[in-house]
Amino acid sequence: MTKPAELAAQFSRRLEATASAVDGSIAYLVVDLTSGERFARRADEPFPTASTIKIGILHELFARADAGALALDDPRPLPTASRVGGAGILQRLSSPRLSLRDHALLMILLSDNTATNVLIDTLGAETITTRMQALGAPGYRLRRRMMDGDAAARGEENVASAADLVTVMDAIRTGRGLTPSSQAEAIRILREFGPTAVRAGVPTGVPVAAKPGALDGVRSEIAWVDLEGRPYLLCVMTSFLADDGAGDRAITDISRAAYQYFSRLASPRSGVATVARRSCRAPRCAARPRSRRSWRLRAHCHGS
Repeated sequence: MTKPAELAAQFSRRLEATASAVDGSIAYLVVDLTSGERFARRADEPFPTASTIKIGILHELFARADAGALALDDPRPLPTASRVGGAGILQRLSSPRLSLRDHALLMILLSDNTATNVLIDTLGAETITTRMQALGAPGYRLRRRMMDGDAAARGEENVASAADLVTVMDAIRTGRGLTPSSQAEAIRILREFGPTAVRAGVPTGVPVAAKPGALDGVRSEIAWVDLEGRPYLLCVMTSFLADDGAGDRAITDISRAAYQYFSRLASPRSGVATVARRSCRAPRCAARPRSRRSWRLRAHCHGS
């Protein structure tokens, strides 16, 4: 067994050990954006997304703006019907007037549920779902607005697989379906979010575009870690957790393991030859990556 293969096998075992220790249901997908190698556990199974579903809304918003279907920067009064509780600040403001771009920032930065509902009502849940499926995320289903208890009671939960969310994040990363300026803005917004479970496993200074999600018994996060020389995509999804904190810790442990693995491959001391690939970095990402075969076409998969 070659040294890189040995490292990959060790990494795969570490991921599986972390997942197996969780009292609940867990899936993950880690994708090496240099080699296309995948490390997966139940990556194609649908899980409740909590707020990770919002990255699809972000992509749809910018795609529609690029098509000239809406204006991102026209302030609008907040519709009463969009106000809901849970995460965010808008529910506490008496009469805000915000643009759709502002709502997008609040949706990602504060996971604001009211801002999210404004965007869902503007864009249409079915339209968002249709575009995400057309991008290659067949299990992505935005079935309800945020904090819609009646819909949730009917079983109309927002769901996606780890592979679905990785596909959507990769579309944002590469600018698929977006103009260069919208690609750069979406990446900027996703990189502004504060502390997350994935970021806790990555050293400060490494660019991370991420969106976490949380419900009772559910913890999830989708991230693109733009490690110089070895960028990667990572998604962890959990449900039926006996301890929500254990879900957060598992995501951080998987993130830390991924960073340690990929940083060794990126190091000149590793002796591992890597294929040079330009990774999109805001604000340089106005220049689209050159066309190349998708990592999905070359992927070698570890795990179940």
